[in-house]
Amino acid sequence: MAHILLIDDDTELTSLLNEVLSYEGFDVSEANDGEAGLEAVNDSVDLILLDVMMPKLNGMETLKKIREQWQTPVLMLTAKGEEIDRVIGLELGADDYLPKPFSDRELLARIRAVLRRTQHTAGKHSEVIECQDIQVYPGKQEAYCQGELLDLTTTEFALLTHFVQNPGNALTKEDLSQDVLGKRLAAFDRAIDMHVSNLRKKLPERSDGKVRIKTLRGRGYLMILED
Repeated sequence: MAHILLIDDDTELTSLLNEVLSYEGFDVSEANDGEAGLEAVNDSVDLILLDVMMPKLNGMETLKKIREQWQTPVLMLTAKGEEIDRVIGLELGADDYLPKPFSDRELLARIRAVLRRTQHTAGKHSEVIECQDIQVYPGKQEAYCQGELLDLTTTEFALLTHFVQNPGNALTKEDLSQDVLGKRLAAFDRAIDMHVSNLRKKLPERSDGKVRIKTLRGRGYLMILED
């Protein structure tokens, strides 16, 4: 049973979400401000639903502090039309965002998509996917580059795994959104772009000085193979 932590000052909404998620079989806990939310994060939490507008610590400040210690998946709940909140949230390490108001069905689909990316594969902890100087261990949710462990969010890990499984192949934003985020690419959706940008910053420079992930203008991205 997955444990979901709701961090939102709207007690009416958290009560409703608690009821919906509990009915779907999730273990749910609540916090009604950022400070209480930080205190509630622990190893048992599988996913955090985090509101942006909250007292004491807003969602962005809370997310930043979460990422200082935890790589727990975070799904941001943002006000409709507040694109800047979504961009900043993704830059700070949020895995995805969902604009309010949203339907129960859409929320459950996003939650399940994130959880699918983070589930460990029993009995496959030693499995490794290698691409040049990168090694990815899907079972352990760990990735190394040039022998160093990469500090990746769950979504960045899923994105890197997808790239190393398809080196030298053009990957469209539509396919990446569907395969990595579990959702169709919407107009003006910059989630994939932001996750790729964050991933690039965390990958060491290649020995030949070339970029690792090339932008294909108007199409998507490509992991470049060394000559």
